[in-house]
Amino acid sequence: MVAIRRFDVFMVALDPTVGSEIQKLRPCAVVSPDEMNRHLKTTLVCPLTSTRKPYPFRVDCEFEDRQGQLATDQLRVVGRSRLVRRLGRLDTTTSDRLLDVLREMFAP
Repeated sequence: MVAIRRFDVFMVALDPTVGSEIQKLRPCAVVSPDEMNRHLKTTLVCPLTSTRKPYPFRVDCEFEDRQGQLATDQLRVVGRSRLVRRLGRLDTTTSDRLLDVLREMFAP
């Protein structure tokens, strides 16, 4: 398996899901720190979606020439076996915005 690094984008098999969880095979950005990615058999990912919502916790992004959003409201911990293939990496501006939103969500 290829090394998994924060802000890499992988095609991830998210099924099976329950209820309103984001589903199907879709691109997801890795948000777990590299230290965790080196040692654990799971990783924390943030799905990309082309369905744009005006939520303050969604991060607008462009990936592979497509407009969309990072759905921080749908963060998932997934096993490495769900990572189908590496697609690329988020740009620095998008990575920084994603971290800012995550800090706002989880910091007191």
